[in-house]
Amino acid sequence: MTAPPPCHTRVAQQPASPGSVGVTRTEYIDLPEPLALECGRSLHPIRIAYETYGTLSPRRDNVILVCHALSGDAHAAGYSSEPDAPSARDGFGAEDQGIAPRGGLGWWDGMIGPGKAFDTDRYFVVCTNVIGGCRGSTGPASINPATQRPYGSSFPVVTVNDMVRAQQLALHQLGIERLLAVTGGSLGGMQALEWTIAFPERVASCISIASTARLGSQGLAWNAIARNAITADPNWQGGDYYGSGRAPQAGIAVARQLGHVTYLSAEAMRQKFDRRLQERSSYSYTLDAADFAVESYLRYQGRQFAARFDANTYLHLSRALTYFDLAHSYGGSLERAFANTRARYLLITFSSDWLYPPSDSQEIEAALRANNKPVEHHTLQTSYGHDSFLLEEARQTPLIVEFLERVYAEVQARAEWSDQ
Repeated sequence: MTAPPPCHTRVAQQPASPGSVGVTRTEYIDLPEPLALECGRSLHPIRIAYETYGTLSPRRDNVILVCHALSGDAHAAGYSSEPDAPSARDGFGAEDQGIAPRGGLGWWDGMIGPGKAFDTDRYFVVCTNVIGGCRGSTGPASINPATQRPYGSSFPVVTVNDMVRAQQLALHQLGIERLLAVTGGSLGGMQALEWTIAFPERVASCISIASTARLGSQGLAWNAIARNAITADPNWQGGDYYGSGRAPQAGIAVARQLGHVTYLSAEAMRQKFDRRLQERSSYSYTLDAADFAVESYLRYQGRQFAARFDANTYLHLSRALTYFDLAHSYGGSLERAFANTRARYLLITFSSDWLYPPSDSQEIEAALRANNKPVEHHTLQTSYGHDSFLLEEARQTPLIVEFLERVYAEVQARAEWSDQ
């Protein structure tokens, strides 16, 4: 048996805000064997970036795996020890939290930490960067050992199932064989659902937030347009732009702008921007000016994202989103897909999320109930759209806390969980 991992959380050497895990550091695991991918190719070597928060219990029965969305990474909580690490939460600065961090704030900091939804005084939380990523895990910008150059266009297409199997191998390296819970929002929720089907004996519970068993045609269309924006940029160069001094920043900026619009609801857009002019009292009557506040906001978001995120990674993760379909390998039956699962499920959706609407999770709930699987589904009334899973943390917390308490009590009563 592999020795259990230590706690890799690095606590700040200065006063921290209540509920903060302090300053954290990203760690890395190299998988020893090639991974056979669904596309028919294999990937090796594979490096997985990860962070952990909290303390692993002696029985190793308190592990929660957090899976990130398209633009996320392994840095889910606390402040990064990397001085130049970007903050994944726009508008949330160190001053707001009362500490002086070394780097950016984790993308789900409001949910992970002492006394929070994923309470690090009780649970051992692990977050990994997916394969295909650009924040430490092997992806298109990594060196291809066959050429000693970045993969670029030669990087294989990866799926959500590939991501989950790579996570499982990384956890095995850490001596973790079972998960109390696996959770995430959006693409992270897809991974959480996939875990329960791919490794039913290893997962006690699944918390899927603002997610789906498959994207509908509208979601497929938005992702296709975003990818087209990148590949139409001449600087994309077929994906082999590394080292050229030219990257498709204009293309990925447009892709990000499109994404932001889909993440917000019409009401959120009206409340945030309406038709307010940006630093002017009248129209400029020019074609390229950002006259309106919403135009200025989208340009800013596009520039910021292009500076920190790799365009090829965006293409690969967007493609993984579109290929995801839990029922595909089961003759199109979602009921058959969940037939052998053993997890207890918590589904959280948001009324104003038109990208991953509550009806998507209602389909999941119906399939689980048809199999007599334990499931609860809560739809929160919000105006933030898909972004609600990042913004409505306080309202999600009591649902998650109560759910995890029940699951943990059940797990501690299971004899097999003491045999890891």
